[in-house]
Amino acid sequence: MKKTRKLLSIWEHYITMEIGVEFKACLYFFCILFFYSVYKVIDGSLEANIIHMTEMIFLTYVMGYVQVYLLSNFDEGEQLRGRELFYMVLCTGIYTVISFLGKWFDQNIAVTIGFAFYMIAVYLCAFIVYQSKRRIDEKLLNEELQAFQERQGENEQSH
Repeated sequence: MKKTRKLLSIWEHYITMEIGVEFKACLYFFCILFFYSVYKVIDGSLEANIIHMTEMIFLTYVMGYVQVYLLSNFDEGEQLRGRELFYMVLCTGIYTVISFLGKWFDQNIAVTIGFAFYMIAVYLCAFIVYQSKRRIDEKLLNEELQAFQERQGENEQSH
């Protein structure tokens, strides 16, 4: 029984982490694809390169795993300090270098630098969103706890 419960707990932890990676990959892929699409439209094209999009989604999954398992899930951190900022710049650098080598923006230096600043903004926004979600979850849990404690108090008084 204990072994089954422990395996279930490990499985639940694994699934929770995988959902986190999946969410990050989708979030960052959408943001990168948005920048890419705007670039293509401004460049006069309404067509996107499927190879570029494949590289983008593959990279966002790899980076999601790196962020979750190696970089302490920094974008979901409690505070934005030196380590989190370093990780943010590191990940932005990786995205930027890959975008340049993959010619997502035709190796245009100005656009690539703009993309780097955009990714910093994306990471900052993600940090704020995750922080807001944590506060909302905390508030809801506290309200549920208070309601539970009130019900427990009523049950004890009725006996």
